[in-house]
Amino acid sequence: MDEVRPPRREGWPEKTAGDKGYSYPQVRGWLARRGVEAVIPQRSDQIGREGEFDMDWPSYRRRSVVECCVGWLKECRRVGTRFEKLAGSFLAFVKLAIIQRYLRILDPSDRT
Repeated sequence: MDEVRPPRREGWPEKTAGDKGYSYPQVRGWLARRGVEAVIPQRSDQIGREGEFDMDWPSYRRRSVVECCVGWLKECRRVGTRFEKLAGSFLAFVKLAIIQRYLRILDPSDRT
């Protein structure tokens, strides 16, 4: 994680959400040193041992939007298994999958 550099213009985000798999003191410390609020729930084996963390539950719930997006992108087999070797070709198929998704949303009668 020490090799991660902030984006050039924007800087570090204000908050970073993650699931319980990222609930480690090292991760929380790394984020705190950069002024980023960790929106990560505690694992059950950490509660009481490291103290309670106040969670920003509304921010954590918004994380589901990203999870759903990744989930429906993986429904496209070519994107989910990454058949494309080149990053440019892979990105083109991700864009194609998003276009296909939008077309399905715009025309709900087409269920093919």
